[in-house]
Amino acid sequence: MSKRNTPQRRHAILALLAESGEVSVDELAKGFSTSEVTIRKDLTALEKNGLLLRRYGGAVSVPQELIVDDAQPVSSYKRAIARAAVACLREHARIIIDSGSTTAAMIGALGRQPGLVVMTNSLNVANALRELEHEPVLLMTGGTWDPHSESFQGQVAEQVLRSYDFDQLFIGADGIDLERGTTTFNELLGLSRVMAEVAREVIVMVESDKIGRRMPNLELPWSSVHTLITDTRLTAEARDRIESLGVRLILAAASEK
Repeated sequence: MSKRNTPQRRHAILALLAESGEVSVDELAKGFSTSEVTIRKDLTALEKNGLLLRRYGGAVSVPQELIVDDAQPVSSYKRAIARAAVACLREHARIIIDSGSTTAAMIGALGRQPGLVVMTNSLNVANALRELEHEPVLLMTGGTWDPHSESFQGQVAEQVLRSYDFDQLFIGADGIDLERGTTTFNELLGLSRVMAEVAREVIVMVESDKIGRRMPNLELPWSSVHTLITDTRLTAEARDRIESLGVRLILAAASEK
C-alpha cells in the first residue's frame, strides 16, 4: 500500500478497522510504508475523536455499548432485562450500578425501591438517578475520568469502593465467553473487579446476542458471577453451559409493545 497523506491514511485505517474490528501498529506501519511512531499518532488522534479504542500494540473498534445515540431507543430486550434486574432488588439494599446502557435501563424503576443506596462510577447513571421523583441515596466513586465509557476509573475509585460493602452489583459486558466469563474491549478492568469483590451478589445484565462473543480482555471470571440476566433468545446450548457453572440464570421475556 502506497504512502498517503495524513487524512487519507487515517481514513484508510478506519476502513481497515471496520472490516476486521482490530488493527495492529506493526501491520499498519508496514502497509502504509511509514513509521510506527506516525501510526501511533494517527491512532491517538482517532481515539480522541471517539472513532476507535487504543489497546496494546494497536486499536479496536468502538463497542456499540459506548456509542451514545440519543435517537436510538432502548431495545425491548434491554427493557426486559432491566425489569428482571429490578425484581432482584432487596429492600434497603446497598447496590452498585456500573456504567452502560443495559444497566442504565433499570434506573427508571429505582425510585420506587424503599431505602435504596446506589453507588456508581457513571455520570449518566448519577444524573438519571437525580431525575427520579423519589431518588435513592446516591454515592459516587470519583477517580480518573475515562471519556470512552463516560465513567470514573482508577485507584481513587477503587479505594472508595473498598470503604463500603454492598449487597448487589449490577454490571454489563461487551461479550460473554462461555468458557472464561465476561469480556470487554476496555483494558481498564481493575474497577470492575473491585466492584465484584465488595458486593455479596454479582448480577451481570447482557442481551443474548453478546453471549458467545469473545472480546480481548477477561473482565470477570465465572467464579465471580452469581446471577446472569439475559433474554429468551438464548440458545439451549448456552443456557445449559451457564447453568452447569453454578450461575443463576434469568431469562427475561421482552414485551410485545
